[in-house]
Amino acid sequence: MTSSGKFVWRIHARMRGNVRRAAILFAGRKERSRHNRDPLPPGQRPQDILAVLLLTVGIAVVAFDVPTFPWLQSLPGEYRSAFRIFTDLGKSDWILGTTGIVCLALLAIDAGRYAFRLRMAIGAVFTYAAFIFYTVAATGLLAIVFKWSLGRARPKLYEEVGPVHFDFLAFDGSYTSFPSGHSTTVAALATALAFIFPAYRWLIVVAAFWLAFSRVMVGAHYPSDVIAGTLLGMTFTFFSVRAMARRRIGFHLSASGKIEPNMNLLSAAACLRAVWQVIRGQRGADRVLPEVQMAEEAERTSS
Repeated sequence: MTSSGKFVWRIHARMRGNVRRAAILFAGRKERSRHNRDPLPPGQRPQDILAVLLLTVGIAVVAFDVPTFPWLQSLPGEYRSAFRIFTDLGKSDWILGTTGIVCLALLAIDAGRYAFRLRMAIGAVFTYAAFIFYTVAATGLLAIVFKWSLGRARPKLYEEVGPVHFDFLAFDGSYTSFPSGHSTTVAALATALAFIFPAYRWLIVVAAFWLAFSRVMVGAHYPSDVIAGTLLGMTFTFFSVRAMARRRIGFHLSASGKIEPNMNLLSAAACLRAVWQVIRGQRGADRVLPEVQMAEEAERTSS
């Protein structure tokens, strides 16, 4: 076997081992979730969320969708051009590509040989990257199923068919307005980041709002499409993070029932400091075994 073949084989074996260990970990956490089944409070139950969805989307269709197209037509073209600059940040390909590469790269690492803080950093980054990949991919697939099944006409057909025309199972790109896929992706990503970085929650919410609103400004969707996509992304991600918190995978439920990330700011700062020290060569990356520490201490004492 050539050297490159041996390298590929080692990486493959390492990834299989890491996947196997992760599966064992998740299986053990599943039993823990059975003893942590707190009932959802009012407002977070599926039927409550469905009621909010029907109410807000219905109001948006009646109050906002009809006047939106004429209002956009009255705006200067510079407004739409400005929003076109960043509206494509709502696409899922760059999110899935980035988080997918991060997960594959970390699976190929022999994390067991690294120091404790580095192992914590690797585990946290992998957990949260996989979480973002899962929520964005799953909500994106749901949005695709809904929009291609419902077949709502896009705003560019406003003058021909109006704002509430549906052609079920049309399988035509001009009839894929509801819900907004970009808004679904943005909401899923923003909700995940808000749970991972609670200190920056409001900044994330504001950025997500403008990204979602840009779909209306560029004339790609009606407001009700954006609202529906946002609620879809938020709801799916919320229930996903709650399921993880019950298993203490990346998150946990506090005594008050609040979902919090497992790694607090102090731990995150310590891990980042350890990674930075390794990058600058101020410390080694490998884990120091107890017997090695004892041997080094004995050598220093004898000298």
